[in-house]
Formats: sequence, C-alpha cells, structure tokens
Amino acid sequence: MPAFSSSAVLFGAVIAWLTGVAAAAAQDAAADFPKMPVHIVVPFAAAGATDIGARIVGQKLSEEWGEPVIIENKPGATGAIAAEYVAKANPDGYTLLMGTGSVNSVFPAVKKDLPFDTLRDFVAVSNFFLSSNILVVHPSVPAHSVAEFIALLKAKPNEYSFASSGVGSSIHLSGELFKQMAGVEMVHVPYRGSSPAVADLLAGRVQLMFDNLASSWPYVKTGQLRALGVTSLERDPLAPGVPAIAETLPGFDATSWAGLLAPAKTPRAIVEKISAAVQRAIHLPDVSDKFRDMGALPVGDTPEHFGQFLRADTEKWRAVVEKAGVKSEE
Repeated sequence: MPAFSSSAVLFGAVIAWLTGVAAAAAQDAAADFPKMPVHIVVPFAAAGATDIGARIVGQKLSEEWGEPVIIENKPGATGAIAAEYVAKANPDGYTLLMGTGSVNSVFPAVKKDLPFDTLRDFVAVSNFFLSSNILVVHPSVPAHSVAEFIALLKAKPNEYSFASSGVGSSIHLSGELFKQMAGVEMVHVPYRGSSPAVADLLAGRVQLMFDNLASSWPYVKTGQLRALGVTSLERDPLAPGVPAIAETLPGFDATSWAGLLAPAKTPRAIVEKISAAVQRAIHLPDVSDKFRDMGALPVGDTPEHFGQFLRADTEKWRAVVEKAGVKSEE
C-alpha cells in the first residue's frame, strides 16, 4: 500500500508538471500571436453581410496585429463545407470560422448527418453582430398589429401562406416559432432564396414573410409591404416605430447572428487574445456605424457570453425543428 501511494503521488506530480508546462506553452504561444497571416473562413460567397462584416473587422485586426487577416470564401452545402474545413484545421488560432445562426444553429437542427457539430467542434470567440428579421404582410392582409394578425390566423387557420428562402432556413423557422408560440396555423411556401419569395409577396401570391430586416425595409417605407413586428426581443432602432413581436408574444426571439468561432482545441489564451482584439475593433465608432448601415446591431462580446448565447440558440432551434417536424430537403 505505501508503495502504491508513493507511485500515485509521483504520478500526480508528473501530471501537474505536464499541465503546468502545457499552460506555459499556451501562454507563450499567445504572447507572440499572431506571427503569420490569420485566415477567417466565410461560409458564403463574397459581398453578403457575413462576408462584409468579416472584412470590416479583419482589416482592423490586421492593423492592430501587423499581420494580414485573409478572408476566404468557401460557399456550398449550406455552410457545411466551410464549417467542416475549420473544424478540422490546426487549432492554433490561425484558421477561424465566421459562424452564423443559419449555419451553426439552425442548419444542424434540421440536418442530422453533418460533418461537424457546432458545440463539440468549435469554441466561441466573439459575436460580431445581431440582425433582426421582420414580419411583413401584403397590404391586402386585414391586420395592422401582431395581436390582430394572430386573431385573424386563429379565425382562418391555414388560409394564409408565409414565404421563406427555403426549408430549414432561418426565415422558415422564424415562421415555425411564431406558429408554435401563437398557436396558429399557416401554410409554408418555400422558395429557392429570398429574392423570389419577396417578389411573390409583393405580388400578393403569398401573404406574409419573416424576412431579413434590411431586405424588406425599403418596401415598408414605400407602402408596398406592411411591417407588423421585428423578431428581436426588443425593438430594433433600424425599424423605427415597429414593435417587437415579443411585446405580444413574450419571449419570442428569432434573431440572426454572425460571429467568430475557432476549432475546439484552440488554446484558451489565444482565444481570449483574438476575442479582445475583435471586441476593440467592433466598438470602434466607424466599425459600429458600418454594421448599422448594413442593418446589423454590433455586439463584440466575450467568449463566455458568446458561448452561452450559442448554446441557448442551438437548443432553441432544435426544439422548434423537433416540434414542427421539419426535414431537410438536401
């Protein structure tokens, strides 16, 4: 027994020493990070909001670090190509993913056999921005508030159709969440993208849509569409005068997000160093203004806060998909 105890003590001492060595090595790596170009992989083609946001912040990071920050666009498979690529990358902070709600929270809830798991394969770095969807209806719909619209749907179940950019999209699931929380029935009409969906909404072929705020707001201002509510928990300053749906349905939240994720085993010290730089960049007035100009609310939070948000968002959409019985068409 004494011999066993001595061995155990020695083993524990070795483990403690190795742990200390590893921690010291991680701190050393973070101290001179980065010492070569950092790659941010965007799961969509160039020129979209996610890509623009990555380039805006990437430029500031490059200026602070004195190393290039390269934006790589890897579109395809609803973001799975980019997510798998980063999940399998060397976890050293030099290959990062521009994650989004649609790719990392919504899509995994719909499609079960993806080559990545957001909560297992990534660690949160910092959320860049939030963007609201907005419930818009064709002017022929006889409702001018969320409460009136819910009453209308209850009186005429399945007589109104809501358009989306595709089965399992964030726009689609915003509608499913609304149905579940309001206790109403609507017919879902999926399109291949938001542009044809909006075109049919403007023509009155469908009656409503939970569209991206920046996309539909110009039509609201011209009277071609009527805005009933934004999908964020609170009113969105980018849609003045429009109430939050949550004011009628407490807790309703279908906010989109875009933020930086790193491979799961990236050293904590490096994650925190990248996050701190991102936070500084996003809180610069010119960066915040650019985000607002493209219809997004700047965030720039800590890894802890973003990680909690990411877990809650993932769990919420899993529950919505399971209850609605949504199946991926891919």
